[in-house]
Amino acid sequence: MAKPIALGQVAAIARLSGIAALAFLVQKIAQYGQDTSMAKAALAIVFQLRTQVYSHLQRLSLSYFETAQSGDLAYRMTEDIDRIGEVINKAFHQFLPSVLQFIVVLGYMIYLNWQLTITILIITPVMAILITWFGERIRKLSYRSQGNVSNLSALLVEVFSGMRLVQAFAAEDYMLGRFSQEAEQNRLARYKTEKLKAIQAPVVGSLEAFALLFLLLIGGWQVSTQNITGSNFVSYLAAVIMLIDPIALVTSNYNEFKQGEASIDRVFELMSMQPTVVEKPGAALLPSVTGKVEYRDVSFAYKSEQPVLKQLSLVALPGEAIALVGHSGAGKTTLANLLMRFYDPQDGQILVDEIDICDVTLRSLRRQIGIVPQETILFSGTIAQNIAFGQGDLDLDAIKTAAKIANADQFIVEFPEGYQTWVGERGVNLSGGQRQRLAIARAVLLNPRILILDEATSSLDSESEALVQQALERLMENRTVFIIARVYHCSSIGDCSPCRSHFGIRTGARCRIWDSYGIAESRRTVCPILCPAVSGLGFISSTRRS
Repeated sequence: MAKPIALGQVAAIARLSGIAALAFLVQKIAQYGQDTSMAKAALAIVFQLRTQVYSHLQRLSLSYFETAQSGDLAYRMTEDIDRIGEVINKAFHQFLPSVLQFIVVLGYMIYLNWQLTITILIITPVMAILITWFGERIRKLSYRSQGNVSNLSALLVEVFSGMRLVQAFAAEDYMLGRFSQEAEQNRLARYKTEKLKAIQAPVVGSLEAFALLFLLLIGGWQVSTQNITGSNFVSYLAAVIMLIDPIALVTSNYNEFKQGEASIDRVFELMSMQPTVVEKPGAALLPSVTGKVEYRDVSFAYKSEQPVLKQLSLVALPGEAIALVGHSGAGKTTLANLLMRFYDPQDGQILVDEIDICDVTLRSLRRQIGIVPQETILFSGTIAQNIAFGQGDLDLDAIKTAAKIANADQFIVEFPEGYQTWVGERGVNLSGGQRQRLAIARAVLLNPRILILDEATSSLDSESEALVQQALERLMENRTVFIIARVYHCSSIGDCSPCRSHFGIRTGARCRIWDSYGIAESRRTVCPILCPAVSGLGFISSTRRS
């Protein structure tokens, strides 16, 4: 290029400029292809990892989620996995090219003067030890810092979901104090990490400077003894300078790799968790059942020293309603949880239509059991999506039929968008009675042969309770039903008359069972029964009338 410019050869200059422009364009296109390919590969790995971790979490038993923090799990599923993706991207985009450049330049240096190169390599182990030492401490601090962020995230989830309670108790200052404490711990952990990285940079940089000065001294001596020419020594120095950027990038990326390693440790902590309830190898599909349920000598304890159920036996015939009555902690919900296989009993068997539930797949079992919980869980989505929760297809006609049976259609159609009305997180824009009727509609659409009503009306006002009870009556027809109720709130028991009383609260105690469905009679009646003491849990059963 210099000669055509000096001679004023315009055509040659234009031709060389065109070649340079074309080379620049090709280089940028290649860079675009490299960047997008690397990003695509890293994001694909992140997607696969996130999907795999989420799938694994869904297989964990309910006992794990009863102790885990939702905010911590969300942080690990999002930020930690994203950090792993960033590390992978940088490994391909920066780290590997830097290592390749280092190897090529080092080979050129050996070619120019192997004696000088060996002299330079003397400091390499020292530098590697320092970089490793700093990196390991950065990993530990990053692990602690990310744990603090997870705690902060968990606290925010609790506060935002319970903001009504925070404001009702005027606890804003109290929660601000808790938040500030968690945020301060996170700040200190992050500051320690950044301070360590700030120390590392001048230490490694000083080593590089000392190595360069030592090289000048040795190189000058070799030039004076004519072991190397001045031009070759200048070329050698240029090669050494070319090593500075790769070393800096490798050092920086190594720190980020160690931070990413902390995220990997946290993610694989989740993957190392194993479910306590597992399917047997070759577990069969549970066929359509008639609804007979038998608990046979079942014993269960959450903690070995505190048994909840001991050698309990109970048979529920198809179409029979069983009321589980007792104080909180008596084991009512535990019976339902064992039937759903959220937990497995330590002793005994649970059979559905004479089939041990441990011999069938969890999905085929749970798809034949419906539950209407005390606290209805709704997800962000439309009303139709929440009613058809877990269903493959949205059959709007079936959804509407289920809503009518559940006394939900009348309030749904009042919304401008009807069944396509968006339900906020946890259904905050619906009343308690409306949420409960959607839960009943969900159970109707599932059409199970076995139904669990877990204190389904205990937190409702009288008007909502009446509507819900009417819906429950229709839902219970021709199904085996387990009704969970506290002794002081038995309106949900309905027409479960004391034709078979099993266990009670204490010797001589009387449970007031309120027949509020009007099936036995057209008016409400109070039915006192005497229950002999066994375990603090009462069973009252009757055959349902369709």
